[in-house]
Amino acid sequence: MEKKMRFGIKSKIIIGYLIVIVCLFIAFIVLNSQISSLQKERNFIIDHDIEVHDLTNRIEKHLLDMETGQRGYIITGEASYLEPYNSAATSWEKDYNALYQLLNNNPNQQEKLEKIKGSIQDWVEAAGEPTIALKKENNTKELQQFFEKDPGRQYMDDIRSQFTSFRNVEKKSTETRATELDEKNQKIKIGLYGLLLFVTLISLAIAIVLSNSIVNTIKEVTQTIKRITASKGELKGRIKVRSNDEIKDLGLATNALLENIEERNWLQTNIAHAVTMYQGIASVDKLAEKFLFTVSEMTQASFGAFYVREENDKGNLFVKQAAFADRKGDAGRESFLIGEGLIGQAALEKRTFVINDVPDTYQLITSGLGDVKPKSIFIVPVLFEDEVIAVIELASLHEFTVLEQELISQVIETFGLTINGVIRRMEIARLLKESQAMTEELQAQSEELQTQSEELQMQSEELRMINEQLEERTKDAEEKSFELEAAKEDLEEKAHQLELNSQYKSEFLANMSHELRTPLNSILILSEMLEENAAKTLSEDEEEYARIIHSSGKDLLALINDILDLSKVESGKLDILLAEMNMSELPDQIERNFSHVAEQKNVQLKINKAQDVPDIIHTDEKRFQQIVKNLLSNAFKFTESGSVTVSIQRVADHRLTTAMRTVDTDCWLEIAVADTGIGIPKEKHQLIFEAFQQADGATVRKYGGTGLGLSICSEFAKLLGGWISLSSEVGKGSTFTLYLPSLSNGLIDYEKVNFAYEEVAVSVEEAEPEAEITEIDHPVQPVESSLQDDENVFQDKRVLIVDDDQRNIFALKTALAKQGMTIMTAHNGIECLEMMENSEPFDLILMDIMMPQMDGYEAMQKIRGELKLVDLPIIALTAKAMKNDREKCLEAGASDYISKPLDLNQLFSVMRVWLVN
Repeated sequence: MEKKMRFGIKSKIIIGYLIVIVCLFIAFIVLNSQISSLQKERNFIIDHDIEVHDLTNRIEKHLLDMETGQRGYIITGEASYLEPYNSAATSWEKDYNALYQLLNNNPNQQEKLEKIKGSIQDWVEAAGEPTIALKKENNTKELQQFFEKDPGRQYMDDIRSQFTSFRNVEKKSTETRATELDEKNQKIKIGLYGLLLFVTLISLAIAIVLSNSIVNTIKEVTQTIKRITASKGELKGRIKVRSNDEIKDLGLATNALLENIEERNWLQTNIAHAVTMYQGIASVDKLAEKFLFTVSEMTQASFGAFYVREENDKGNLFVKQAAFADRKGDAGRESFLIGEGLIGQAALEKRTFVINDVPDTYQLITSGLGDVKPKSIFIVPVLFEDEVIAVIELASLHEFTVLEQELISQVIETFGLTINGVIRRMEIARLLKESQAMTEELQAQSEELQTQSEELQMQSEELRMINEQLEERTKDAEEKSFELEAAKEDLEEKAHQLELNSQYKSEFLANMSHELRTPLNSILILSEMLEENAAKTLSEDEEEYARIIHSSGKDLLALINDILDLSKVESGKLDILLAEMNMSELPDQIERNFSHVAEQKNVQLKINKAQDVPDIIHTDEKRFQQIVKNLLSNAFKFTESGSVTVSIQRVADHRLTTAMRTVDTDCWLEIAVADTGIGIPKEKHQLIFEAFQQADGATVRKYGGTGLGLSICSEFAKLLGGWISLSSEVGKGSTFTLYLPSLSNGLIDYEKVNFAYEEVAVSVEEAEPEAEITEIDHPVQPVESSLQDDENVFQDKRVLIVDDDQRNIFALKTALAKQGMTIMTAHNGIECLEMMENSEPFDLILMDIMMPQMDGYEAMQKIRGELKLVDLPIIALTAKAMKNDREKCLEAGASDYISKPLDLNQLFSVMRVWLVN
């Protein structure tokens, strides 16, 4: 029988989809064909009918042109009227031929066209050409007679009537074709719906057939499995599947599983039966007989013998204890030694033998009708503690199956223990009367040893589990140690990079400070000299220009100082010097610094100090003053009218927060600066405390500023242990409140602040920061008035200026020359030394630090060391001010130290001190 072709579920689904797709494709082709036909007919109606009407109108137009030209020429006699006549006479025939050709499928219309053509030709021959010829001959009399009759009018009326009839027919034809096209379109629509219905039905039919073929088969499998489940262990039922697909594979696999389960159940049932059947048997012969009977029944064996090992003088001898189907006691030999015969070899090798090719001389199986030769022999040794204690030999009329062999093998696995137990019990029964007490004691010891053995085994298992856990924890610890080491290296690398970045930032800001202060020094000195106008050569406007330049230079210096201060705060390297501060002087200081600002802005300045404010607090006075000045500068900057109010009070105990109470302080102060200015939107309150940020771009353009003031104030407040809060409403004003503790016991960890590596410093540590008010001109006191008493000190003094910047040399030289001093200049340390060796002694040296070839440090060391000029005053000037530069300059030999940009008053004061001394 041919093998049934496999037709899987996947193939069924794919074929079903292919059929649907083919149907859809056929439907698409049919639909496309119908739509194409419909499109062609539509195009024919559009193109054909429009062309017919167009050509008809053109022929009428040509005829009208001919009539108009003919009448115009006859009336005027102008030859130009003949041009449209002649052109139309040529063109109408071309259009007629095209129209006639276009109607080749409509003989009736062609016949009407021929009549129209005849009428036109008749008009041309009867009215057109003759009248033109008469006009050319100037035969007015005949023309008059002709138009009195006017036969051409009749021809033209006939032609128009014929064209009207022609167009009506064409119009009806167009309507007929449109109606047919609509009907065909309706048929296509109906056909499309029918085709869609057909494809839908086909798809549903395929889906139903496929689903039925799959679902029905699955239902059969499911019902069979349910029947097997409901049979409570009866596994005889099998799944029958008619289809040749994956469901059949499932059914066959399920049947195979059922057969395997059935075999396993049979095996387990028989093993359980075999194990339970010899319970309670106390003698070996009864056990052997019962075992042979049970095993023979299970395996359908027809013959068998059971041998048990006995020890004698000859060694281990296997003696027959029982037989199955024994004929007069001759079922096998009575005994055998190990290695004797096939059964002895099985005992020697401890191996099972299955022989299916039984020789003719083998023992025959006897029945009532005769003797039968067995087909298979099964010899199996019974082991106990890896020693053969019995051998079983079975013979059968059929070959032993694998399942039967497995059954006997599994039964034999525990049967050795049973045999040994029976033998032991027999021996124990024999010795029971003699040694019952000893047996009980031994049994107790045996139970105790067994318990100890179990305890030792449990302890060994616990130790093994603990050892595994320790190994896992050791492995985890090693992995975590490796990860921690890698993280440590990564952190060290990042710390190194941060240290380098901080160093680079400090160096960059120091260099930028030098580059900005160097030209700024010249600007401030020269603008201050121009502002003095000592020679009275400048006009008032020019003096104002110089004053503005000087003020702008100071503003730029304040901006540089702000940027450097902010950098120091961010790097955590700003010095906080705690000392006593007199709060009773604060209102007067504010009044002196800002009263003129209030007058110029026409804004009222109010200062309120509560009575409970202590006279002395402990804080960094310089940073505190800078915060207050910045807050007041901002208040005046953004207040056009109204008032600026400063309120100083002590924070009452009941207002202290938990965080404020944790600070070790004598008291908390609250300094509020309120204004009636433009105010700040609520969403901008946090933004304005960031560096280079203000409320919005319009504020920056209108009021100026860099946005650094509030950022620096906020950072200074944090360093002093306090903070700044803000409350504001747009259009009504703002209130900045500084909360600050009195740090009598200290708050800052100075070891983390003061002993950091090299950092950028602000120009002069002792100088007070300028208020950030760019729109106010600060009054400058003339230098001349403060120096008139010093003319005798500076007169004819020889001063050497050592600087590599020509602008600074020019500014200093000009300023000092006005004081009557003799000025010499050098551009580096080498030139300085050469001039000192080759020139007359100098009274004072102004030494720049940052110079090419030889800097100021080395030059001062050589002056003090090699030239032995220990008492010569040397004032160090530099625009790059590092934290320890003052000490370095003094160690190198400088008498004093001033940072750029220079204040002439300060410079002259220092020079006067050293020249007098």
